[in-house]
Amino acid sequence: MAIFDAVGKTVFIGGDTLLDAVTGLSGSGPGYTFVIIEALADAGVKMGLSRPDAQQLAAQTLVGAARMLMETREHPGQLKDRVTSPGGTTIAGIHMLERGGLRSALIDAVEAATLRSKALGEEMIRKFAGAEPM
Repeated sequence: MAIFDAVGKTVFIGGDTLLDAVTGLSGSGPGYTFVIIEALADAGVKMGLSRPDAQQLAAQTLVGAARMLMETREHPGQLKDRVTSPGGTTIAGIHMLERGGLRSALIDAVEAATLRSKALGEEMIRKFAGAEPM
């Protein structure tokens, strides 16, 4: 555990049956995050920011939000509510994210990656089960 904690947070998940879910969420999560950062940066460029500035702002926004979540240990919904003013810019943007299905798309992505991880694991078991002993 000390080795893993040196590079991140260790989470005990309660058995091998959940390893595919960990892969679908955490293993594939950086890929999803890079797509989100790229999309936010593209939006910043569309609105007139330079590419380097937009990318820096997008990445720092995610870093700051993640840090806030980890430090406060509050539910993400509570934090979202704390930064969302009535009739403000954030709720206008969140409305469009919900309309576009962002939440469902992320859930679907984790589910697809989890199922793919399970299938790959089963393929490996079948492959090695039929292998000739050395």
